[in-house]
Amino acid sequence: MKIKLNGKGIEVDGSKSLLDICRENGITIPTLCYHASLFPEARCRVCLVEMDGKLVTACSTKPREGAAIVTNSERIVKARKLNMELMMPEPSCGLVDDLEVCEIYAEVGMRKARFPKIKEYKPDLGAAVVRDDNKCINCGRCVRVCADVQGVFAIDFASRAHNEHITPYWEHPLADVACIRCGQCILNCPVGAISECSHLEGVVDALNDRNKYVVAQVAPSIRAALGELFGMPAGTLVTGKTVAALRRCGFEKVFDVDLGADMTIMEEASELLRRVEKGGKLPMITTCCPGWILMMEFFYHDLLKNMSTCKSPHEMLGMLIKTYYAKKAGIDPKKIVVVSIMPCTAKKFESTRPEMKSGVDYVLTTKELGKLIKMKDIDFASLPDEEFDPALGISTGAGVIFGATGGVIEAALRTAHKFATGKELENIEFSEIRGMKGIKEGSITLKGKKIKFACAHGGANARKLIAQKDKYHFIEIMACPGGCIGGGGQPVYRDPGILRKRTEAIYSADRSSKLRRSHENPIVKKIYEEMLGKPLSKKAEELLHTHYMKRSRF
Repeated sequence: MKIKLNGKGIEVDGSKSLLDICRENGITIPTLCYHASLFPEARCRVCLVEMDGKLVTACSTKPREGAAIVTNSERIVKARKLNMELMMPEPSCGLVDDLEVCEIYAEVGMRKARFPKIKEYKPDLGAAVVRDDNKCINCGRCVRVCADVQGVFAIDFASRAHNEHITPYWEHPLADVACIRCGQCILNCPVGAISECSHLEGVVDALNDRNKYVVAQVAPSIRAALGELFGMPAGTLVTGKTVAALRRCGFEKVFDVDLGADMTIMEEASELLRRVEKGGKLPMITTCCPGWILMMEFFYHDLLKNMSTCKSPHEMLGMLIKTYYAKKAGIDPKKIVVVSIMPCTAKKFESTRPEMKSGVDYVLTTKELGKLIKMKDIDFASLPDEEFDPALGISTGAGVIFGATGGVIEAALRTAHKFATGKELENIEFSEIRGMKGIKEGSITLKGKKIKFACAHGGANARKLIAQKDKYHFIEIMACPGGCIGGGGQPVYRDPGILRKRTEAIYSADRSSKLRRSHENPIVKKIYEEMLGKPLSKKAEELLHTHYMKRSRF
């Protein structure tokens, strides 16, 4: 259809919103409640434009034939500014990094508060996620991502008019409801009303304590996202610069969680084959994602026996640092402080679980690491590339693909095939479970038996997969969209295409690895030879495995 956009005649797709049309034509429209992955509810009304003289919300309005659209009139600018002033009278820009709302302040010309503060809520200080309703503008993005993308429904709107606010049921703290601590609400909050529980102060104190031996271990997806915090394009691999930065922050050793992932594969592939051969509970479901573990414990008690007993990679490596490495290096384990650098807020909760018997002392998210590097005045972009410390820093491509949805299954099958047949798998790339499709599946033949596998990312997709779980032998579930590369502790993104770029970086790192199968890792072989014996041994079960529990949703 034909319309006029700011006086210029153009032809447009009538099925698209005015917001999309404006952006396609190079016109910026401010938005707060809008998110490309969510249905537009037009709550904030910051995206106002005029259509045939009437103010309408650009995110939820489609054009009509011959319509005259205006995007920059004085009336529009005043209306946008008033809506902003009514929603958020006390701007906090400058106090918090990466707030989406700060760009909107600049666009609408809002510089100071015009209306009095009326909110007096007590902040909800959780072990992983912190909420402060005093900063909330009720845009609803956190509510919708928790419900529509994650399928958890932990929070919703309560009360009416100026008393309207977002809360778990009956005003309970998040710790007392069925919240999976995934942090997707953090990524989707434009005003900083939801954030991760910071471990930064504790880490800085440990780094300044001469009696402590502080070790960092870095998750696979960090290397594909950290650069974004320093102006680098999405998908830039910064593995070497990350290692260099951590050393300059004061860490004694920098180890690679990819090695922990290789250990996970040795145990998990062995566990899968044992269940298949000896009639164990199937499908076996992966346990690397603490958000998914909580979802299972809250909503799917019947799956407890389906879950792998393997700890997640950073928990395995944390335990090995305080046992295997401490003994080899002659260091008292009590002096070692293990700091996990993770893309995930749920890892903060995971390390506090008593049944985990965790070797991890602190968990920093990607964003927290970015703050630490800036705090130390380190010029990240100019750093040389450095290698992980070799004692626990050699890893394989199978370990690095843990960062992407489908990566755990792919890595496990590379090794399971070797264990089952004695032969290496010729084509080790499983294209059928790569990519951003919500649910993916495939099959492989091991010892004449067809093994069907599937994976899902995002809680809502996990629910759909679990509904048909009996079709499969092996299932991987990641709570966050895209897997760990889209974790709640990663840099904020607005374009879903950024997840694809991070994923491509992960697979690029795999392809460039000299070793691409977990069982090829020489450090892994040495750990089994010198301490564990073999996968699923008594010692391995003691250090590298755990159990889970039923949790009440209420």
